[in-house]
Amino acid sequence: MTILSNFLRINNLLRPLINTDKVVLLRRRTITSNGSFDFDLAVIGGGSGGLACAKEAVNQGARVAVLDYVTPSPQGTKWGLGGTCVNVGCIPKKLMHQAALLGESIHEAAAYGWQIPSKEQIQISWPALTQAVQDHVKSVNWVTRVDLRDKKIEYINGLGEFKDPHTLIATLKNGSKKEITAKNVVIAVGGRPLYPDIPGALEYCISSDDIFSLSHPPGKTLVVGAGYIGLECAGFLNSLGYHATVLVRSVPLRGFDQQMATTVTNEMEQKGVVFHHKCVPLSVEKLESGQLKARWLNTETQTQSEDVFDTVLLATGRYALTKALNLEAAGVTCVTGSGKIKAATEQTNVPHVYAVGDVLDGRPELTPVAIQAGRLLARRMFANGTQHMDYENVATTIFTPLEYGCVGLSEETAVARFGVDNVEVYHAFYKPTEFFIPQRNIRNCYLKAVALREAPQKILGLHFVGPVAGEVIQGFAAAIKCGITMEQLMNTVGIHPTVAEEFTRLSITKRSGKDPNPASCCS
Repeated sequence: MTILSNFLRINNLLRPLINTDKVVLLRRRTITSNGSFDFDLAVIGGGSGGLACAKEAVNQGARVAVLDYVTPSPQGTKWGLGGTCVNVGCIPKKLMHQAALLGESIHEAAAYGWQIPSKEQIQISWPALTQAVQDHVKSVNWVTRVDLRDKKIEYINGLGEFKDPHTLIATLKNGSKKEITAKNVVIAVGGRPLYPDIPGALEYCISSDDIFSLSHPPGKTLVVGAGYIGLECAGFLNSLGYHATVLVRSVPLRGFDQQMATTVTNEMEQKGVVFHHKCVPLSVEKLESGQLKARWLNTETQTQSEDVFDTVLLATGRYALTKALNLEAAGVTCVTGSGKIKAATEQTNVPHVYAVGDVLDGRPELTPVAIQAGRLLARRMFANGTQHMDYENVATTIFTPLEYGCVGLSEETAVARFGVDNVEVYHAFYKPTEFFIPQRNIRNCYLKAVALREAPQKILGLHFVGPVAGEVIQGFAAAIKCGITMEQLMNTVGIHPTVAEEFTRLSITKRSGKDPNPASCCS
């Protein structure tokens, strides 16, 4: 018998005679050339990236602990294990987006022959919606907890911070502290909404941390900020029947293709969302009626305006949750002024301390990115893996009422990088078949391919505004990764009649000046 098998046999014989807690500690402790540690890996943050890294590390034989704690929002909202995506991000957002789409479909159903009540009788029950969303979120929280238990990952519901480069202290809910040591540490704490420094912001406003579990209907809502979170929230709130107004500080969807961003906001305006451009908030005041009076400044005209709302939702950016980590004790210095961590290959300036997900500087703040990066990192740490995360050509979708999906470079970035004479842009408006019978507005159904002008015209970016844009762009993302060219795209036979086939029918360039509107559904 080997030494290990002898040890396990003796350990099993002695288990009934020894304190269980001590046995667990003995089994979890690992001895390395650097000393004795409780765990091979400790992950600070129980979101998508951290959990993916932890699970993959366990798959590779590592002993792993996950520390996770949610500090309540200024309005007191808190949630369970799973991070932003599960609790206050992707999942509840998509569910509310779906609720909004279903409402629109009910109104359109009459044109297809369905006998439905009058428009006045069709309305959303906000309590029923939020209850359904939160029931699903809590089920995911539970499944996540069970998954960690089954994988023998130590879950510590505490706010983690460094004591020294290998020691972490977790402050538990009851105020007590738990100390652990780890050979490797992954920082995956993500971020939280940034509140503007104006009177009333913390006291009276909510954020995306609060909207999905808000105890009362939001009513007339002011959304401050026109990034993807702001536009998505304004979009589904307006479609659910809660009038939405958006303050745009500079441009909508900064960092995205601006022609497509304008197309998205045009569609939202036509659906009733009000946009105030070049405006910044000044204050929010609570009235005796319980409503909120918001004031804002137009930075171009220097004029001030005000209006009364039932809810003010702040979507003015996010900050990384690194200040509470005591990174100085670990020797981590690669931190930006905003708290983000600079780590080109997820490794900080301290060799055994890593970071994944939204906490990284200059990386896409997307759940699938964090998951992929976390898994690859675990394989490099514990399975001699060599593959690094490829942050280029990552597809994403903005779940506005008419969705916007994209992968690759925007038209502006392509022109800046390669020069206007070296870039060709193919574009087209199109008519989704399902929009014809209800005579739905189709002015904003638009797509384009940004390519190199020189043959074979490698495609640099694909952009699509229309129904189920996320489903459409996902398949083309793989093609972009494979280096697809316009010649290959044009030689692809589409599935008719779908909206995705419109990419295979692109033939008109902006440079030609020809009309990009289709002559018929089969043109």
